Order: sequence, then C-alpha cells, then structure tokens
Amino acid sequence: MSDADAADTAAADALRTPIVAVLGHVDHGKTSLLDEVRGSAVTAGESGAITQHIGATAVPLPTISDIAGGLVDPADFDLPGLLFIDTPGHHSFSTLRSRGGALADIAILVVDVNDGFQPQTREAVDILKRTQTPFIVAANKIDTVAGWNPNPDEPVQRSLQRQSDRAEDRLNEKLYELIGDLSDEGFSADLYWRVQDFQANVGVVPVSAETAEGVPDLLTVLMGLSQRYLKSEMAVDVGGPGVGTVLEVTDERGFGTTVDLVLYDGTVRTEDTVVVGGTGEPIVTDVRALLQPRPLAEIRTEQQFEQVEAVRAAAGLKIAAPDLDDALAGAPVRVVRDRPLEEVRAAVRAELADLEVTTAEAGVVVKADTLGSLEAIAAALEDAAVPIVRAEVGDVAPRDVAVASTADEPTHRAVLGFNVDVLEDAREEAEADDVTLFVDDVVYQLVQNYDEHVEAIERAQQEQVLDKIRRPCRFRILEDHVFRQSNPAVVGVEVLAGTLKRNSRVVTWTGDGPERVGELKSLQDAGEDVDEARRGDQVAASIDGPTVGRGIEEGDELWTELPEKHAKILEQELSEEIPADELEALGMYLDKHRNRDPFWGK
Repeated sequence: MSDADAADTAAADALRTPIVAVLGHVDHGKTSLLDEVRGSAVTAGESGAITQHIGATAVPLPTISDIAGGLVDPADFDLPGLLFIDTPGHHSFSTLRSRGGALADIAILVVDVNDGFQPQTREAVDILKRTQTPFIVAANKIDTVAGWNPNPDEPVQRSLQRQSDRAEDRLNEKLYELIGDLSDEGFSADLYWRVQDFQANVGVVPVSAETAEGVPDLLTVLMGLSQRYLKSEMAVDVGGPGVGTVLEVTDERGFGTTVDLVLYDGTVRTEDTVVVGGTGEPIVTDVRALLQPRPLAEIRTEQQFEQVEAVRAAAGLKIAAPDLDDALAGAPVRVVRDRPLEEVRAAVRAELADLEVTTAEAGVVVKADTLGSLEAIAAALEDAAVPIVRAEVGDVAPRDVAVASTADEPTHRAVLGFNVDVLEDAREEAEADDVTLFVDDVVYQLVQNYDEHVEAIERAQQEQVLDKIRRPCRFRILEDHVFRQSNPAVVGVEVLAGTLKRNSRVVTWTGDGPERVGELKSLQDAGEDVDEARRGDQVAASIDGPTVGRGIEEGDELWTELPEKHAKILEQELSEEIPADELEALGMYLDKHRNRDPFWGK
C-alpha cells in the first residue's frame, strides 16, 4: 500500500501528534535539551550554540518510552508521540500560527536554574499568557549547582536521593526563587510531583541538558499532560485536506524554492493543489515533491531528505512546488483537494488578514523575517505606545527608508528590522536622509534600543527649548559690593534660587506687580566672564538701566523677568527638566502673579 493509500484509509478521528514549542532566554539550554532527546548535534554545529531558525523534531512514543524508562508505558497512551518545535529564545513562537491562534498545543519554558528569569524569559511568558498556551517549566542546569553529584539519564527524584543535603538545599533554594518569579508573573507553580491540578498550576521539572537528569521526567510530564488534557483536541481527519504553517522559505538544490512547514491537520500528497500565503495574492500551486526528514532528525539540519508520496499531521516537512518565491514565513498552507479553489483561497486570505498589523497615519517603519514575528513586534510596540506607519516581511530596502524619511516627527524617522538584513543601498540612503536603522534579533532589545533613541531625541529637544526659554531666578544685591553705580551699575549679587543668565531683564516686585529696573548685560566670576550663575553662587553683575541708590539698593531682592508664555511652558511641559531650586523660584514667581491674577500662566 502506498503512503497516499495509507493516509486515505486512516480513521477520521485518528489522533495526531501534539505540537510542543520550546521557549526561553538565550543560553538557557533550549537546543541542548532537545539534543538530549533527539540525539542530534545541532548545538555543536551552530555558531555560538544559539539556534538561528525554527525547526521541527518528531519523537515517536516508543523513543519517548525508551528515554523515560519505567515512567512511560506505551500501553497507557493513545497519542503517537510528540512533535517539538525548536523555537529560538530570540524568536517569538507566535511565528507559528494555526487559524489565528498559537500553533503549539503545549510549551516548555526553559530557565537556567542559576540565572532565573531574564528579559527574554519574561517576553516568552508574555507570549504564553497572550496565546493562553499551557506550559511546563524546565529548570535547566541542575548539574551546575555547587556539590551536585551527576547521575546521567536518571529521573530527577531518583538523582535527588543521591545528593548531599547541602547540594539538595542549594537546588531547592534556586527552584523556589524560580517558583517565586512565576508567582510574580501571576502563575501558581510547584515542583511537578507536588502538583495536584496541572490546569491550575504550572509544573516545574528540574533537568540537566548536560547529564540528561530529569529528561525522563520532562517527557513523562509532557506525554501525561497531552494525554489527559489535549487528547480531544488531537482528533483530526488525517485523511482530509492538509492544513499547515510555513516555517521557512528556502532554496533546495534540485528543487528550487521550497517551503518548510508544520502540518497540523489532514494529509498532503504529491500532485495536491495547495494555496500558500504570499506577499501579494495567495499562491496557488501543485506539489511536485514532499521531503520528510527521518524520525529524530531536525528538519533544518537534515542534509538528505526522504521523498515520500504523502505526509499526515502532525509533522514537519518540506514542500517543493513551482511559484513559491513569494511565499511568506508564518503564512498558512492549505490543500485544496475536493473543495472549491476560491473557497480555500478566501480562507487563506482571511488568515492573512488576521495577521495584518494595524497601521497609523504616522509612525515608524517595521520589517521582520516572518508574519508571526512581525505581529510579535507590533504587539511589543503597541505596549510601548509606538505607532507603526508601515509593516512588512522582508529585508530593509530603499523604499522603507523613503517612507521613514517623509515623517514629520523626528522620532518617526526610523526603520526597525527584526531578524532581517539591510540592503546596502538602503543603508546608504538612510545615512543620506537622516533615517535611523535599528536591526536586532531580540524583540525586547529592538524596542529598548528604539526607546533609548526616542529619549535622546526628546532630551535634545527639551534642552533646545530650555535654551530658548527664559529661566526664573531670585537673587539679591550684596552689601558693600557696589563696583559701579550706573551706566551700567556693577554690583555683587548672590543667587538665591534658579539660574541667573546674561541678557535677562531684571524686575523688582512691588504691590502693583513686577517693575522692570533694567537688563543684566554680563556676569563675572573672579574676573572671568560667565554665561550663568546657579544657586549659592556670588558673582559680579552688570545691570544696564538703574543707578545704585536710585532704583536699586544694596540688599534688594531682584528677579529675572519671566514672560507669561515661558512660565506656562516651564510649569506644564518642562517642570521635570529643571532643577529643584529653579522649580522653587518658578513657584514663587507664579504665586506672586496669581495673587493678583489667578489665571496668569495657565
């Protein structure tokens, strides 16, 4: 019987493999942990041991049973195994979509037991909350706890029995810090063997990717939770038309442009007509070849794919077909089979519409490597109250810079790129047009870098405004410090509050309000000209207009005149930017005016 015939004769309510996403902070051991399960060498073969792209690994039930030992009896399970999606910590697993929701059925949050929660850990938790994906925590690197006695491949409780009291206490201290971090995020959690209700509590599994301690427990908990809580959701018509999500668009020697995808429903066969989400209209094409990696082989590191006639859900596979150049990572794939083509095309359009980022009339330009990561960045920018004017999948191109260069707001003259390259002509154009480029492969870092850029611009703008705004100052003429009586009067003064600047108008307050007495032309400190003096400074002030003894006297309290418009800006917009004593002087100046006119400066 052929693969296609076997798929056709499968029961309508067959159970598919649960899809497991693996998330966590960089270097906390996501790929290393999967390496223990799949026996591959992904980590050793990758630069920096950080997974760069999403992949899929099918682990059949008999293999899980072998690894878990006596903890998993295949006779107790109907599910065929687990399909792991190895999601890099710097890449939101919301790239993986199924009918507008998260593709993963369950997730593992990998946390270094020594480091605890890190920024990307919290980012992953936010995604899990938003998508309402059930998850367990793998508290990794228990073998690095001081005094730990390794017991390779052992279940963690058995290994704990062989530890010294001191090592066990150290581990427990770290585990309960981690449980506290989860509590801070709104999750009730405990060590998995103490959890009674996994729907209400998050199970924490201590593991070591280095020694494989706890890996049997991890697989057991995943299989147990999937069997108990997800079994009904795993019932699919495996003989029906396939439905999946594009992970990557790649060139494969001998096949041209291909798409890697996760198939989560139905079956796809050679010669099937499929509709694939693309940059423009959905792509309609015929499957030329189906390439499937061997069990336990990681889809993106497998060099030799097996060509098959049919693949049933759930699985990671590669489709070779014409016209896939414009296919989008994160887009839906649907087999047409016996349904009207336009109906399927409309369904793909609808899914793509769900993934469209809401844009504003003004904002930044955003580029990303996949539809899902575009959506993730858009959500992060929305949380940060950053508007988006244009959002697309693909590398940063000159047209993106051109859009950003037309922004009226300086803070919007920016392009944010996630996990993409910048074309050289785009980089040159950005430099010429004063457009700032931000490119990163960590969502929170990208947003943080842009936030810092905005703060720098706003700070510079405020400093510019402050330079043009007259500043409040209260000062007094010192006794026995009259150096010249008039034309101009030169006197020693002490600054009581605020900032005294050259070219300021000087007033004295009377019962009728401020009365202008002259203009402060220059300031000298120890014979050197200075532009300003601050609270507590004693300087020589040259005041054009008054005569000492007529108009001003030794000991007089004087003020720099503050125009009403300037007072309003200082109080309403810049109050946090000026020193406390200047704010004090402003308050006193406003009080004096408002005693006569309550609405002055408002």
